[in-house]
Amino acid sequence: MFPAPKPALSPNTYAYESEPMVKATGFREYDARWLFEKEINLMGVQALGMGLGTLIHQMNVRPDIVTGHDFRSYSASIKYALTSGLMAAGCNVHDIGLALTPMAYFAQFDLDVPCVAMVTASHNDNGWTGVKMGANRPLTSGPDEITRLKDIVLAGRFDLRGGGSFRFVENFPARYIANLTSRPKFKRRLKVVAACGNGTAGAFAPRVLEALGCEVVPLDCTLDHTFPRYNPNPEDMKMLHAIRDAVLLNHADVGLGFDGDGDRCGVVDDEGEEIFADKVGVMLARHISTLQPGASFVVDVKSTGLFVTDPVLRRNGAKADYWKTGHSYMKRRTHEIQAVAGFEKSGHFFFNEPYGHGYDDGLISAIAICDMLDRNPDKKMFELKNALPKTWQSPTMSPHCADETKYGVVHQVVKHFEAAKSEGAAVAGQPIRDLVTVNGVRVTLEDGTWGLVRASSNKPELVVVVESPVSEARMREMFRALDSVLRTHKEVGAYNQTI
Repeated sequence: MFPAPKPALSPNTYAYESEPMVKATGFREYDARWLFEKEINLMGVQALGMGLGTLIHQMNVRPDIVTGHDFRSYSASIKYALTSGLMAAGCNVHDIGLALTPMAYFAQFDLDVPCVAMVTASHNDNGWTGVKMGANRPLTSGPDEITRLKDIVLAGRFDLRGGGSFRFVENFPARYIANLTSRPKFKRRLKVVAACGNGTAGAFAPRVLEALGCEVVPLDCTLDHTFPRYNPNPEDMKMLHAIRDAVLLNHADVGLGFDGDGDRCGVVDDEGEEIFADKVGVMLARHISTLQPGASFVVDVKSTGLFVTDPVLRRNGAKADYWKTGHSYMKRRTHEIQAVAGFEKSGHFFFNEPYGHGYDDGLISAIAICDMLDRNPDKKMFELKNALPKTWQSPTMSPHCADETKYGVVHQVVKHFEAAKSEGAAVAGQPIRDLVTVNGVRVTLEDGTWGLVRASSNKPELVVVVESPVSEARMREMFRALDSVLRTHKEVGAYNQTI
């Protein structure tokens, strides 16, 4: 028998080397993340593999699974521990080696394998590890599957039937790159800064963009798991400032920044200004809906209201469906309603055919951005950005709220605004035009000003965002209206930042 994991063990002890350690908090809503050696050890990772293999059999899915790992000093050893657990549970492992997360997703299609377990901590600091997994391509696990996996692993209820196998797929990245580049080159000679933060994307992103005809200015593309300049995170200001400087120095048409596992792409225009991911989504939706009138898009609840109000999208008959924040939720919804694309404010973009297979891939996003520029040869990136209607949007604000109470608080806030709408009560001086309650509550007023309150998926915090198409003053009024409701709950603490 394999022992049930312990929540904590002391390093440099017999127990640490002889028993599995898995901290329960590592199981998140739609993937798993731990501090390696502090919250999970190699035997714990092995237990995770056993649990995942057990779950795959319980789900009656063919027990074939793709594995890959990102470029961190310990990721390969974690993958092999995971692999041993999967094989013990009777899974056939198809290992593609060092890879981007979307490369592992692509392998599910290219190798005809239903399941995936990608070892990555994405853009997290060194010391973190994790697994993005799924058993129904192109979808990844959501709360139901993760909860079942957590219960199996922590209770040690493994079905160790044996009979698994291992296959290394030699030079798989070439197949992924060929898939992305087997299309016409861009007609426009685009100069592109490709910034990878010394993460895994550095081995692949410049090659793909060059093959499609771009003049590539590589920035921090040498693989270095110490991340000597900054974490590979296109929402990180250090990375964005480095991209800005490279764009201006090289007179580039656009700067593209890729996160640690390559499933997100950040954008800096030719004037060195960051374009927030939800606004990039609007730009791409304009482009796609011009080619495909009536196209539908899934958008997460933190994103700009322009997906509904933008005159170009309205003229093109585009439809927006606001949905839950989180890459697994968004991927599933985009798949379910067969939207052309899904756009999440964090930069996870999901393209269905003919653009992609429905999963999030930063390189497919980068190609879509270059296609948009290619089809507008007389426009620069900043001009396409400035063509969007002006809005005033807050940063993502996160007041502290304990994990044990945050969902209850959000439930009460939802009830408050549902009552306000039914009674015709004014919020920030106006009636409520629309409520979206799939993920907390998004309150939209008659003039298009809106505010969101939801519970953070992985931190003891709430998430608050406000935006107005009218003025900065209206944005601030909306924030005060939301905050006044939150202040009636003593469980809600200080904000990380405010406006």
